[in-house]
Parts: sequence; structure tokens; C-alpha cells
Amino acid sequence: MKTTAIPFFVLFILLLCLKVQSQNTQDTSLVRIETNDGNYFTGEIVGQDSLKVYLKTQNLGEISILKKDIKSQEKLKIQQVKEGKIWFANPQSSRYFWSPNGYGLQQGEGYYQNIWVLWNQFSYGLSDNFSVGAGIIPLFLFGGSPTPVFFTPKISIPIQEDRLNIGAGALLGTVLGESESGFGIVYGISTFGTRDNNVTFGLGYGFAGGEWASSPLININGMFRLSSRGYFITENYFIEAGGDSFVMVSLGGRWIIQKAALDFGLFFPVADIGEFVVLPWLGLTIPFGKTY
Repeated sequence: MKTTAIPFFVLFILLLCLKVQSQNTQDTSLVRIETNDGNYFTGEIVGQDSLKVYLKTQNLGEISILKKDIKSQEKLKIQQVKEGKIWFANPQSSRYFWSPNGYGLQQGEGYYQNIWVLWNQFSYGLSDNFSVGAGIIPLFLFGGSPTPVFFTPKISIPIQEDRLNIGAGALLGTVLGESESGFGIVYGISTFGTRDNNVTFGLGYGFAGGEWASSPLININGMFRLSSRGYFITENYFIEAGGDSFVMVSLGGRWIIQKAALDFGLFFPVADIGEFVVLPWLGLTIPFGKTY
């Protein structure tokens, strides 16, 4: 397959998956109640008084729960419940493996992301439309090597709920211990679909050492929910520099472990390098603060 044809092939596959995986995002009256003894009950509230909540469940029928025994109560959307089983929220719905999408963090919501031990990043929602992050690659642990640090502001704007979100942001970094070592990228993104099933198109310009790239980086990503805990993820980059094209294609997934998420996959550089190369990916995301 020619390199120039790869973006169109990836785009076709992503749009096909998005059509197949699209879901109704209509609100529902379903709630999930956690009691102080660690039990969970999902159903529709059919009544309540000063002492009890009356819940109509699928398996137990109508039950009553003392209000003093309720630890937490959350309203569910219809896509979170399938055949009576809860599909837990994506702990990192605003990002694929590494690249962001048009969705943002809610105010007070945050997460810590670790990639292959060395990449460490914290992100936090200052409002529902603006988040900031910071990170470090602690190379100083290896003989005092120069250490990259970075800052990641991002703005997210919902155009149509659960259909179209746009965003813009940057990764701004430097290398501690080195002079004139600024680097980064500024980008714009459009995401089509829900937080669980979406396709994102991005365009960015990178810079390093005071010089900007002459050509943009094009980014096409997709994330599709396959089960109550599993996702399929693909993240793909198209770069042109000096008349040469370079493509990085990835396939992998995300597995929800309690409230954390484990990302895993393989990256395939597509270039005339004379051999087939596969780069493994392993990342962990742990949310904190207010959870979506």
C-alpha cells in the first residue's frame, strides 16, 4: 500500500466503525446507588420519603433503601447500562493513547497518566471547558541526565452534545539543564461522536530550538467501546518533511480496572526503512478529584 493512500484507508475504517458503534445518548431516569456496606443497586427511583428511597430494579423488583445507608447516588445515561449491566465511565475519555480529542475534563476532574514508567503527566479541569496539565520525564534519575518538563493547556468547546466537540491546545516544554531547548506543538482538533465512540481529526505544528516545522502534523484517531470494560483504540500520525512522508499507525485497546485504565497497543512506523518495526505501547491512567 502506498504511503499516500494510508490516510484515506484509515479514515474509511474509522468512519465505518463510528457508524456501527454509534449509540443513543438520551438521558434516562436510571440511577446507581452505593450503600455503606459496599453494595450497588441500579434502577429507577419510583418514590421516596424522609427515610427511604424506593428503587425499581431489573432483577430484584422494587426495593427500599434507607437514606442513612446510602453512600453515593449517581444518575446514569442510557449508554451506561446494557442488559442490566453497568458500563463504567471511561477514565480517560479526553485522550487516546497519547493524543487528545475534542472532549475536555469537567471542573474538578483530573487524572495521572504514566507511559512506560518514564512519561509522567497530571491533568486537571479548571472549568468544564479549560484544563491544564504538567509532566516530566525524570531522566535525572539516570546519572543526572538533562530532564524534559512540559505544560499542556487545552480548551474544549462542545458544538453539539455527544456529536461534535472541537478543541485547541499545546504541549510546551523545555529540557532542564540545556540552553535553547524549548520544544512543543500547538494543535486544533475536531471530534465526532460520543465519549465512548468517536473519531478525531487533528492538525498541529511543532517547534524546537526556536524554529517551526514547515509542514503540519496530521492526526486521525478513533476510540470505540466493545464491552463494559474494553475499548478499541487507533492513533495515527501523518508527517511530511523535506519532501518525505512518514506515517505512524497504531492498533490497541483500553481496559478499565476499577476506576483506572490500562492502555496497550502496537505502533507501526510506515516508511522506507528496509525492515518491519513494531513498537509496543503500555500506559496507565488513574483519575482523581471529581470523576466523570
